Amino acid sequence: MYQGFQIIDFHAHFPTNRPWFPDMGDTIRNYVARVGEERAQLVREMSKPYGEHWRRMWGFPKPESPEEHPGDREQARRWAAELDKYGIRAIGFVTGGGNEHLAQICSWYPDRFVGFAHHDPFLPDAVERLERAVTELGLRGYKLLAPSIDRPIEDEAIFPVWEKCAELDIPVLIHFGIQGGAGGIAWHENISPFKLHNIAKSFPEVTFVIPHFGCAWERETLQLCWACPNVCVDTSGSLQWIRWVPGNVTVKYLFRKFYETVGPERILFGSDSSWFPRGFAFRYLQDQIRDCLDLNLPDEHIQQIFAGNAARLLKIEL
Repeated sequence: MYQGFQIIDFHAHFPTNRPWFPDMGDTIRNYVARVGEERAQLVREMSKPYGEHWRRMWGFPKPESPEEHPGDREQARRWAAELDKYGIRAIGFVTGGGNEHLAQICSWYPDRFVGFAHHDPFLPDAVERLERAVTELGLRGYKLLAPSIDRPIEDEAIFPVWEKCAELDIPVLIHFGIQGGAGGIAWHENISPFKLHNIAKSFPEVTFVIPHFGCAWERETLQLCWACPNVCVDTSGSLQWIRWVPGNVTVKYLFRKFYETVGPERILFGSDSSWFPRGFAFRYLQDQIRDCLDLNLPDEHIQQIFAGNAARLLKIEL
């Protein structure tokens, strides 16, 4: 527990030594193919100072290199130790090297690790993969990066995927908005949270979660949540995008606006943690709990945001 509250991290990434999204579309790879590796590398080099500045602001160490990766079994042990260290009841890994691999990782700590399926919904066998991921592999949600999907996400061709999500009673976490750090994706056909509007209206029995408070599209996300009562948000990440939007936006402001608009039942704490040696981004939890206390939210509502809602959606016993 932390500050008297149970904590479930709804949104993290298992730092596997495999590709994190092996079965997803790859907008970055397509971009590199279009502009050429030399120009893509130039963009990466030009963007490095912004990433370094971000690390200095938070006091985070540099991530381990691929050569320093200790292997996934040890990585899982390290993550279990992080949960113990910071009093985290459970953690949702939304990526982890493919459905089968992530399911295996979660099986090592079944009471603490929860996994999400993470494959392209336009794959010919996407529905079958999803059913197997949940009914056989034990995954409990479905994660998508909308700007990594190369076709319109509202295409009715993938409505059977949403139907399967409803049948399986699993939450769907869909990233919209800015993707990646400096030098990442700022525009794409599926960038806007409004792309979810018709899907959410068509499948009201499915709970959709938009991470990072909409990731620079907070106005659209608020409007979408108001129009679609089955759309939630998570609070994950450093939320550095608040520097790029008009006005004096703060994390406390985001908590207040979403709390006033949709109440505590549709806000879920997440950290977006992944790499070591940082491990669990405890600073995010500290800052967000402080903001909620500063806003004088009732303790029972804070408990919903930081564990209760995730426990309900992911079927975790508190």
